[in-house]
Amino acid sequence: MNANSNLPCEHCVGNRVCARRKARVALWLVALLVSSLAVGQEVVVDNPYKVKAAFLRNFAHYVVWPKQALPAGNAPWCIGVLGPDPFGDILETTLRGRTEQGRGFVIVRAATVAELPPCQIVFMAYADAAKRRTALAVLKQQPVLTVSDEPEFLPDGGVIGFQVTDRVRMSINLDQARAVSLTIQTKMLEVSSEILENGEMRRMR
Repeated sequence: MNANSNLPCEHCVGNRVCARRKARVALWLVALLVSSLAVGQEVVVDNPYKVKAAFLRNFAHYVVWPKQALPAGNAPWCIGVLGPDPFGDILETTLRGRTEQGRGFVIVRAATVAELPPCQIVFMAYADAAKRRTALAVLKQQPVLTVSDEPEFLPDGGVIGFQVTDRVRMSINLDQARAVSLTIQTKMLEVSSEILENGEMRRMR
């Protein structure tokens, strides 16, 4: 990405952002968080869960946990999948051989929050809103990065919501992240579609 890529193109007028710039921002987001994609490549999503799995991997780079929430020594990051697993073997394939800050990754799956071991990242796959809220009532008291692609996840107390179609959209609950001492790096905030802060949802683009 060149030094001028953050400037409005010649077709942008006022506060309106043209389709070309929107496409560039979407590509930047994917390139930023999905290391297997390079800037300049066309984004082709044959399976959205491949992109979601790569996001989960890279969140370990762009989020800072309090020291007491990290595994002892060089023990691996724990990524939990709560509810019916939509990934199949994609998570194992994506995370195999990968490290972040000197730690590998381990994946655990559980039907209920009580069955989860301590995890740094939990992808919540419940389609049932009541189950999500019950699990979030427990997890939002802990320094856990909760992630989902279900609607209303942020207002219920989740930290990151994202959707992958022909575009990638990410929303961040900064209030909840701060409440459990998770630090979301500025780069993630800059490419988010929405940020929930001080009780208000702000649309970023």
